[in-house]
Amino acid sequence: MSDKMRSAGWGPGLAVLVATSCGFPRLPDLAAGGGDGGGGDGATGDGGTLPVSLELLAGDIGGPGTADGAGSAVRFAGPTGVAVDLGGNRIYVADQQNFTIRKVTPAGIVATLAGTAGAFGSADGMGAAARFTAPDRVAVDRDGNLYVADSNNSIIRKITVAGLVTTLAGTANMIGSADGTGAAARFHHPTGVAVDPVGNVYVADTFNATIRKITAAGVVTTLAGTAGMFGSVDGTGAAARFNRPTSLAVDLTGSTVYVADERNHTIRQIIGDVVTTLAGTAGVPGATDGTGAAAQFNFPEGVAVDQAGNVYVADSLNATLRKVSAAGVVTTLAGTAGMTGSADGTGTAARFDQPTGVTVDLSGNLYVVDAAADTLRKVTPTGIVTTLAGAANLAGSADGAGAAARFNFAVGIAVDRAGNLYVVDSGNSTLRKITPEGSVTTLAGTPGMTGSADGSGAAARFKFPSGVAIDSAGTLYVTDGNNTIRKVTAAGVVTTLAGTAGTGGSADGTGTAASFNGPIGIAIDSAGNLYVVDSTNNTLRKVTAAGVVTTLAGTAGLAGSADGTGAAARFSFPTGVTIDGAGNLYVTDARNRTVRAITPTGVVTTLAGTAGMTGAADGTGAAARFVAPFAASVDGAGNVYVLDDTAVRKVTPAGTTTTVAGTPGVQGIVLGATPRFTFPQGLVILGDSLVVTDTNAILLLRHGAQ
Repeated sequence: MSDKMRSAGWGPGLAVLVATSCGFPRLPDLAAGGGDGGGGDGATGDGGTLPVSLELLAGDIGGPGTADGAGSAVRFAGPTGVAVDLGGNRIYVADQQNFTIRKVTPAGIVATLAGTAGAFGSADGMGAAARFTAPDRVAVDRDGNLYVADSNNSIIRKITVAGLVTTLAGTANMIGSADGTGAAARFHHPTGVAVDPVGNVYVADTFNATIRKITAAGVVTTLAGTAGMFGSVDGTGAAARFNRPTSLAVDLTGSTVYVADERNHTIRQIIGDVVTTLAGTAGVPGATDGTGAAAQFNFPEGVAVDQAGNVYVADSLNATLRKVSAAGVVTTLAGTAGMTGSADGTGTAARFDQPTGVTVDLSGNLYVVDAAADTLRKVTPTGIVTTLAGAANLAGSADGAGAAARFNFAVGIAVDRAGNLYVVDSGNSTLRKITPEGSVTTLAGTPGMTGSADGSGAAARFKFPSGVAIDSAGTLYVTDGNNTIRKVTAAGVVTTLAGTAGTGGSADGTGTAASFNGPIGIAIDSAGNLYVVDSTNNTLRKVTAAGVVTTLAGTAGLAGSADGTGAAARFSFPTGVTIDGAGNLYVTDARNRTVRAITPTGVVTTLAGTAGMTGAADGTGAAARFVAPFAASVDGAGNVYVLDDTAVRKVTPAGTTTTVAGTPGVQGIVLGATPRFTFPQGLVILGDSLVVTDTNAILLLRHGAQ
């Protein structure tokens, strides 16, 4: 999405960076350039031999991560299940996307009990040596042993208080519905577990649509439902029907099992083996409070029960916490249906993003995992909500300085001659400006107001724009979700250069006669020609300063991975583009998981990676592997820097690929000397450093000694 700035001694794409006293970058004496919104690591000429350090430039860095610690310093990644021991001294969280089980004290101090972040599998073992694949819901017995539904492995795990992990039932990656003992049993993507006072474990066997029971000796039987038979029938044993049951709770007497029957939007109860519907109506989602069938839920995912028999429901798509009395009367305890966020507060003033798991201690305090916010929340019996651990990534549109500013899915980025950064704030449908001192303002568009109107400043409208490039005069060019290329002057006056809003296609032509289909990446050469990655068309387009559009490489509608000249070449959902001083283009070919090179005459070759082969392996040419290359940037020495999933990779002119920062597949912004990213989308190289857009944050990756 962005080409690069030029500075003396470097080719297109590099600028000089020095630090001001306030800690924000100042970029003096820059020559013409542009931006591609994606790309490299801010490399030096030697391309990655010096250390790196990541800093926050503007916005918010909450959200997914792996950090242990206390309170808001903690990071989770897609937590799903939560359980609390009888004494209320240990809270356990299934940190699904980290492949770990975390332990939390009532004071919010978090440690990793079992598994290793970023390492998945099915190995039993002690603590960090164990491996999980998508651990889901968890439950604790009276002795403090933890039970985990390891859903993608289709097994049930047991973890002692000391952290020793064993497999209680099932065999990893062997799906089915067989009853039996231990490894002889079979499950199909189990997600929920609960344990009764005598140590029987109950399992929501989600893809089998059944409820299973495991004795302390590991003997598995089917309590209710019939494998593969989905529905919403009340009845006894095998006659009952469920639709993707996800979570379970058992009352203190062990007499009643409660089920969050997610796809039926109901709460079911099982007494003995008799299944009835406690609240909600099958197939009728909603947010209505009421009694029994009059109440409505919207994909309830978590369920817990207190000493008095009240049931608490994490009503995920309503973003609320609901309470169901023993008589089936449903009320909303916290949150407001349809109002998502991460605000602490009382009752309806609180906000959740996507609550998925809930548990309750003997004092009536509830603990809720807010999966989309990557936080653990505490709710008192009176509905007071606080954040116990983790930090939500806060989207917004506020202008301001540094961390006071807010973005909503920042993607493309470019830099002008004076060192001002320009950020495509896609979720807000705006174009933002960041001064060298770090002050953020909105240059064009109005947050939350989508459209295609030309105009000045706030009067202009974009529709989820993505890429940005800048010319030597400071004029910006933006790829817009309207299937258009927009032009924005330094004063914020927006016009449409090419394409017609709302009209997709692949026609070459001038101005509105041309059409695009999903333009994302954009770069600019020294003559003012734009190069646009027309992603859904699988082509690379050229747009002159006069708005004349031609197709440089690829053929619209024909996906593939063929090298060749012009229309003979094939791409598969290309996304990012950058250009070097000789006019060579470099394209991230996302679905092929390769980096392609295009000469000025349209000859396409594969620089790194092998089409269809995924991974994170460093290597030369076809031996390298990429996970999801999205955007690229090239430095003055011809090194191409690629944003690959959650990592920055470097590709030399000879095609040798190395990893500079981050680890593909490991999410979570981590500042400092071991950088991590969450969802990096765009960057611009600045001398020995670069600026990276990552979700709702603008990050500075310094390279080399400072």
